[in-house]
Amino acid sequence: MNPEYPLDEAATARAVVAEDGTLVEWNEGARRLLGYAPHEIVGRPAADFLVDGGEVVSVPPEGLRRSGTLALRHRDGHAVSVWLLAHYHPSLDSRPAHWLLVTPLEDREPPGPDDPLAQVGLMQSPCAIAVYDTRLRLRRTNQAMAEVLGLPEERVRGLRHSEIGGRPQSEDVERHMHEVLTSGHGQDVRAYVPVGSEGRMNAWLARVAPITDDKDQVHGVCVAVHDFTEQYLARERLQIVNEASVRIGTTLDVTRTAQELADVCVPALADLVSIDLLDPPAHGAEPVPGRLTAPVSLRRFAHRSVHTGTPEAVLKPGQVDVYPDTSPQGACLVAGRTVVASRSSGDLEQWLTWDEKRAERVRQYGIHSTMSVPIQARGATLGVAVLTRFKHPQPFTSDDVLLAEEITARAGICIDNARRFSRERETALALQRSLLPRSLPRTAAVDAASRYLPAARAGVGGDWFDVIPLSGMRVAMVVGDVVGHGIQASATMGRLRTAVRTLADIDLAPDELLTHLDDLVVRLSAEAGNDGSPGEVGATCLYAVYDPVSRSCTMARAGHPPPVVVPPGGAPEPVELPAGPPLGLGGLPFESAELELREGSVLSFFTDGLIESRERDVDASHQLLCEALATYSDSLDEACDRVLHTLLPPGGASDDVALLLARTRGLPASQVSTWHIPADPALVAPIRKQVVEQLDTWGLQDAAFTAELVVSELVTNAIRYGAHPIRLRLIHDEATLICEVSDTNHTAPHLRRAKTWDEGGRGLLLVAQLTERWGTRHTPEGKTIWSEIGLLDEV
Repeated sequence: MNPEYPLDEAATARAVVAEDGTLVEWNEGARRLLGYAPHEIVGRPAADFLVDGGEVVSVPPEGLRRSGTLALRHRDGHAVSVWLLAHYHPSLDSRPAHWLLVTPLEDREPPGPDDPLAQVGLMQSPCAIAVYDTRLRLRRTNQAMAEVLGLPEERVRGLRHSEIGGRPQSEDVERHMHEVLTSGHGQDVRAYVPVGSEGRMNAWLARVAPITDDKDQVHGVCVAVHDFTEQYLARERLQIVNEASVRIGTTLDVTRTAQELADVCVPALADLVSIDLLDPPAHGAEPVPGRLTAPVSLRRFAHRSVHTGTPEAVLKPGQVDVYPDTSPQGACLVAGRTVVASRSSGDLEQWLTWDEKRAERVRQYGIHSTMSVPIQARGATLGVAVLTRFKHPQPFTSDDVLLAEEITARAGICIDNARRFSRERETALALQRSLLPRSLPRTAAVDAASRYLPAARAGVGGDWFDVIPLSGMRVAMVVGDVVGHGIQASATMGRLRTAVRTLADIDLAPDELLTHLDDLVVRLSAEAGNDGSPGEVGATCLYAVYDPVSRSCTMARAGHPPPVVVPPGGAPEPVELPAGPPLGLGGLPFESAELELREGSVLSFFTDGLIESRERDVDASHQLLCEALATYSDSLDEACDRVLHTLLPPGGASDDVALLLARTRGLPASQVSTWHIPADPALVAPIRKQVVEQLDTWGLQDAAFTAELVVSELVTNAIRYGAHPIRLRLIHDEATLICEVSDTNHTAPHLRRAKTWDEGGRGLLLVAQLTERWGTRHTPEGKTIWSEIGLLDEV
């Protein structure tokens, strides 16, 4: 105790005794009292100076301060009766535990009537007041201050405030008293002092004012102490509630929210907290409102302890236990209110008779009280929070119950919101998966692989992809993104995907298809606005058609990121493609572009969730995407995984992601045969003969009969109703033979049923019966009638 300001050290006899009873400090006041110089006494047992022998002080009692009168031996041998005030100082930093012994030597009498210190009023005030002189020695206290100090005035008169209190907080107050003494200006000091062995904290406000005479000369300081412990505790409780409102519910994850509830309560409110929740009802049903009936099955979602690893817990997160009505958890949920049990009341042992393992943990860790608080939201019970104390010496109070109920009420809403979000997310994800292709079709045009990842936080959105086989061995590839998230976005996505497949089936060019799709989105937005819901439905889309015969790819986009193409042995590069407006604006044109692709080129289609990130800009994401695609892999699935691992953060993307990779194939010229047909019906027979010969060359004799009939009907119709020039083309792969007849007439034939007396009208019906599929494809030059014959069925 070496303050930074000068004081009369000899006015107090002060000694420091180590825990083993050895004297380690001895000041000038102690020499004045007993006559021993410091070098004569430091290092000797303190008991040597007791007249009757024994111990000066014992091991720390229940409190941290003791006082009493002892007979001490003076250096000349006579006994001196001394009243001592002893403060126990626990071990702190590098200084071991010790006892500080003090007794006043001067100013033992109250000030006289002429002393300015004696003229200080308010001695009868209920406010605790003490008066100190210019040496900061206590001269007067009122009865209220004596009760605060726990010592009568005549015993502590003449001691400094730090010697009376014996704590670091007392030294801080004394420092402020010295500043008031020297400056003449009052100060307010807040002190937080633990009281008793329970560690309960008392909060004090000390108002220190100078004592002056008529000439404004300072003769001392007056200290008025106010107990604001209740306000302090109320502020602490409010701080915990505020902290809970910030820390609980940061995510829409039930487990994380439960853990946040446990983290907030430890150690501020309890030493161990466990959060057990009811399993959600099956099939997405709502929790049943009202009280529960025992026994109750609960799953451990989270727990937290002041000890690392939570060794006191019986269950691990994820485990389920059944609680009878004789358990705190069961009684709490059945009653629908908080249940407090403690050793002092005897009900804790009674509760634990149902579980010997828990009773053993209570004995092992010294658990003395528990509080079980039901977690409820919107009239339904979700689970229970069990708060336990073993290091905290006091049992739970009524204020603790109110605080715990306030925190769990907030957490209950967050947990219920998280469950509702999880239920909606699972529903939307199930809908999304049902609307997306479960597997990509195998085509002669491309090998394809895809990935879809919902957003990590926002949930399922409206991203989609598709691979659509078209006539003439061609294939359409589409990727799109509906604005928004949730079930509504997924439903809109399903409608748009169905529309794209329908429009693709009539072989519209990419720019025409996007025009029709734009009209659909405009109508969907208008319908949404008419039923009272938000009327803005927006989407982006990229549509591409690849022809393996010509190895050309035609594509158009509506506000969507352009694809990246990786030629064989070349570097990845974005495709130069007109942007086009997003779908839903209406009335704006779309432009398509055509590019030649070498066989083995990889097309990468994706939604903006892959390249848009808070951590980097779009250009940097494009660079990472190109680097990931530059590494060649025979497996497109491996390439998809590499792209996602490179671009997406470990916790998942902030937006949902759709990725489609397609490696192009080329159809050899040997698998395609073309004839230009003169406008002469008499030449149909030679054409049929040439077709049969070509099928013999390809080894497709089993399909010759069907192909001959189909070619005869289609060519005859083209000569009779079409316009020149007329072209016949045969294309085949392992599974399909395609017959195409093209002419420059834009009028398309329609299938109809001929009547008995009709001479014609049965040709297309015959074609439809003999082939797997047939249809009409419009081109800028006219139309193409095509049909597909299944070769596997012919074998």
